Formats: sequence, structure tokens, C-alpha cells
Amino acid sequence: MSDLRDLYQEIILDHGKRPRNHRAIDGGARKAEGANPLCGDRVRVYVKLEGDVIADASFLGSGCAISTASASLMTDSLKGKTTDEAKKLLRAFVDLVKGLEISPRERDDLGKLASLSGVCAYPVRVKCATLAWHTLLAALEARPDPVTTE
Repeated sequence: MSDLRDLYQEIILDHGKRPRNHRAIDGGARKAEGANPLCGDRVRVYVKLEGDVIADASFLGSGCAISTASASLMTDSLKGKTTDEAKKLLRAFVDLVKGLEISPRERDDLGKLASLSGVCAYPVRVKCATLAWHTLLAALEARPDPVTTE
């Protein structure tokens, strides 16, 4: 179990220090903004849709290592998924970091996102891990109001 925790820690640190997809998407991408006032995390999520499929996903912003790693891992995992698949992934991820039961299939679908499962031991950090996800949902639904964790 210690080896798995070490691997998860390594994934989080890597994505926190060298986030993937940390850029704006120009030209027709949906976007939404989110903030976690408690931690100071701020994020803007971009999704470019081709029909119902996420062709590209990215983010800009600043925050703690958990917030940044979550956004980085999220954007990596979304490309090529339909909006319905993305919403299912969101529900499974939020349940995971809240410490709720998820099915083995949902855990498999999460892939590297499961590295954030330990967040459930730190309830105040759950908002850091889920901020980008709630902001993603706002972008997919084209909601104009900023997302907040409060």
C-alpha cells in the first residue's frame, strides 16, 4: 500500500509542478471561471467541442498543488470523451475524493485521477480537488456565472 501511496504522491507532484494543458484555447471554445476563496485557487476551464465530443480541454489559473494537479489530470482525461461521459467521470471523481463508494468500473474509468483518492482524508482539500470539475460542468452547460466553492 505504501508503494501505491508513493506513486499517487508522485503523480500529484508531477502534475502540480508541470501541469498539462495549461493554456487557453482560442476560437470557439466554451469557457468558465471558478474560485475557491478558502484556499485562493482560481481556474478558467476551456473545452472545445466537436458535436458532442470534447476535442480539446485546457485550463489557466493558479492554486495549490492539489487544485493544479486535479485540473491537469482532468484535462488529460477528457479529450475524446462525449459530454455525457465527462459528466459521469465528474460524478465518479467527486464521489471518490469525498470518500464515497464508487464501483470498480468507475475506478478503472478514472485512471490516473484515482491518485487524488487520498484527498478524502482532508475534507478542506476536497474543494481544491473538485474546483476544476465544477468549473468544467459550467463550461459544458455554457453557464455565464463564475463557479465558487462557497
